[in-house]
Amino acid sequence: MHVFVTGATGWVGSAVVQDLIGAGHQVTGLARNDEKAARLAASGATVLRATLDDLDALNNAASTADAVIHTAFNHDFSKFPESAAQDQRVIEALGSALEGSKHPLLVTSGLSGLPAGATEADLPDPASPRRSEVAARALKERGVRVATVRLAPSVHGIGDHGFIPIVIRLAREKGVSAYIGDGQNKWSGVYRLDAAKVYRLALEQGVTEAVYHAVADEAVPFRDIASIIGRWLGLPVEPREREHFGWFANMAGGNMAASSARTRALLGWNPTGPSLLADLEQPAYYA
Repeated sequence: MHVFVTGATGWVGSAVVQDLIGAGHQVTGLARNDEKAARLAASGATVLRATLDDLDALNNAASTADAVIHTAFNHDFSKFPESAAQDQRVIEALGSALEGSKHPLLVTSGLSGLPAGATEADLPDPASPRRSEVAARALKERGVRVATVRLAPSVHGIGDHGFIPIVIRLAREKGVSAYIGDGQNKWSGVYRLDAAKVYRLALEQGVTEAVYHAVADEAVPFRDIASIIGRWLGLPVEPREREHFGWFANMAGGNMAASSARTRALLGWNPTGPSLLADLEQPAYYA
């Protein structure tokens, strides 16, 4: 297949590009500056030099591809509502290009707003500010072959710049590796290269589902995460109130555990990378 990938130079998207090319697919990837474009070209992909605001360019790229994978999202949390609105516009532009065809679109979302232990059949809270899955479902009602890949909150691996590094940075700044309450709220995790395979397998098998879960570790107590971080940093591991975490409190205290049993069975997906807790034992996380 010829696959158009947004976020192709990002943490997840670059792994998706690598996995697709390794499996023999052709990739056109979105890059917003010359440095990222050069890196993407070196990986073997064709480059579309544009941004998420260039909706006509995104529409055109999607219309000439056999499939589209949307992994891009602006993670500036100080502008989250604006980022969510931008994401919704991009999904609409990509879906409009594919409407009337059988070409699939995979949209990326997370587990926030879902019940603890969620399965692929559970629906997110309609009040959730991120509208990725809502936008995807609206396209599905218009006949677009679209699905959402829900990523675990920790898509981990060396070079990770997501939520785990935020937890490590907070611990350093505050002098304590903290958790909320008894710390038994659960996170899920997935190794970055394992997450990439979910996208490819879903495309290769025709995108038959509305939702896939890229979740390897289904329920990791947040206190266990804090304990490993505290040990590596030589800091106490103690409970703190939500105010300690500031804007990150909803994540630190959130239950973002989910099952991936259906995704594994349907796709034959068998994660082989290290677990979240095993990955956190690597010194590079604390360098």
